[in-house]
Amino acid sequence: MITKKTAIALGIALAFCGSAAAADKAKPTRVEELEARIARLEEMLRQVTTVAQQATSAAEQASSAAQQASSSARQASEVALKADTTASAAKAASDAQAPLTKAAAETASSFEFHGYARSGTVSNSDMFTVKGVGPYITPAGNLGGAVGRLGLETDTYVEAKLLKNFRSDDGSWATFGFMLADGVNSNNDWTGGENGINVRWAYTEMGNLPAFKGTALENASIWAGKRFDKKNFDIHFFDSDFVFLSGTGAGVYDAQVTPDWKTNVSVYGRDFLNEDNEGIKSYVFTMNNYVGNWQFMLNGMRAKNNDVNGSNRATSGYHGLVAYHAPSFYGLGDGFSKTGILAGRGLGAEVKRLGAVGNLLEDAQAFRVMSFGVTDLAPNWKISPAVMAEVSKDRFNKGDEYKWASANLRFTNAINKNFAMQYEGSFQYMDLDSTFTRAKGNFYKLTVSPTFKLDTGAGLFARPELRLFATWMGWDKKLNGFTYDGSANEGFGSTRFTGDSKWLVGAQMEVWF
Repeated sequence: MITKKTAIALGIALAFCGSAAAADKAKPTRVEELEARIARLEEMLRQVTTVAQQATSAAEQASSAAQQASSSARQASEVALKADTTASAAKAASDAQAPLTKAAAETASSFEFHGYARSGTVSNSDMFTVKGVGPYITPAGNLGGAVGRLGLETDTYVEAKLLKNFRSDDGSWATFGFMLADGVNSNNDWTGGENGINVRWAYTEMGNLPAFKGTALENASIWAGKRFDKKNFDIHFFDSDFVFLSGTGAGVYDAQVTPDWKTNVSVYGRDFLNEDNEGIKSYVFTMNNYVGNWQFMLNGMRAKNNDVNGSNRATSGYHGLVAYHAPSFYGLGDGFSKTGILAGRGLGAEVKRLGAVGNLLEDAQAFRVMSFGVTDLAPNWKISPAVMAEVSKDRFNKGDEYKWASANLRFTNAINKNFAMQYEGSFQYMDLDSTFTRAKGNFYKLTVSPTFKLDTGAGLFARPELRLFATWMGWDKKLNGFTYDGSANEGFGSTRFTGDSKWLVGAQMEVWF
């Protein structure tokens, strides 16, 4: 008989067994779920571990970068400090050097160097040294009667010009000019004793002075010393100035008389010897006026003691020039031209070298015309005509009379940038009577000159030039032996040439700047 307690115990046991069986049946399913969850947790742990490792690596890199940045910052700071120190030192040095540098720059810019030079060698068929050849080769050369210079110059002549400029804060300025010149007709490298080194400039000029403000001298300059007059101009092809005024004196340049009229007033002193080799002081007073393109020049000369011992040499003289400086080639085309008429009496009968000739008579008279121009004849061709003519009488001896006329024509053909051909033809007519001898005749010259330049397009007057040349000269034989004072002379003009023609060949350089 099963009791109530037994029945209850038996029910409990059966319930437990059922639960255990159910638990045994559900166990595989739960294990699988747990394993799956564990697997997911492990995967998540791996991912977290990987992220942690990456974060650690990034942190390490960031730390390294930070250390490098810190090191770079320290280096940059050191460099900046050094740079600042260097800059401070450089600034201090610059501040100390600035006055010296400025002074040096101002000193360098205040100096100028200019010059002129020609040098060449000439031969003829006799192979002797050619002397007396040049633009003043003919008997009329002693009167200033030049012929074309191309292919005739045998000398070496040099001018070295130094200028020192001064400037003030108020705009005023001054210039000191100094020039050495040397001329020789020798081909030797050492010509001491043969040459004539000479100081041709030693003067000072001042301008834009506040003291002259509001006056006619406001834009003028004043000068004193030894110099060439800066208003000189020449016919290059003849190597002849219209007027060459030089000496030692003082004057004023570019005084503004009216808005269109500027004047230049100067006094030059010169010395020459009389017949007893005594030094004679002479003076040239000049007033040179420019009105537009016109030039009007008046000159007076005085040499008080030039007629000592009863000679009839001039003690005074006067001279005048009227010139027109055309901005075209005689109004016919582009280019330029200059034309002048000169006249003088007494000491002024030497119409070019004013005051330079002392053996002129009181009654000496001279009249001269001059003209030249430059223009383009065709592409790469330039033409340059020039003429001079003079009549004078009672010049050195009572009753003497001289007439001469020169014409010159130069053609220049630019072949390329560095090479040109130059051609020059020259003619001179002479009728000369010195009272000792008389000569009448003509002179002819033809020159061909291959020429090298840095740039033929720079213009006819661009220098330097290197030239080869061949020159033929011919003259009337009756011109041989002419003299001005009766001295013995068998040659032609200033040369020893006899006959009636001569060939010359040679080479020459010419430069100016």
